[in-house]
Amino acid sequence: MNRYLLRGIIGTALGLAFCLLGLYLMGEEISGYKWILVLGVVVFGVGFLTIVYSLIRKIERRSLLDERRKNTP
Repeated sequence: MNRYLLRGIIGTALGLAFCLLGLYLMGEEISGYKWILVLGVVVFGVGFLTIVYSLIRKIERRSLLDERRKNTP
């Protein structure tokens, strides 16, 4: 597991936790839940994009290694 995938999983889980906390606070009618929901969505989005980035890096690395194998006599 590379560092980007790990950061993405942590960010996604943390974003989900913030969203759940925001929904709980909204149900209890505690002010400030809107900012926590916004933070949760942003953190979730960054985590998800980091996971996608790690997958793109993995595919690109494999294609580079395959290209080098083909070019090496």
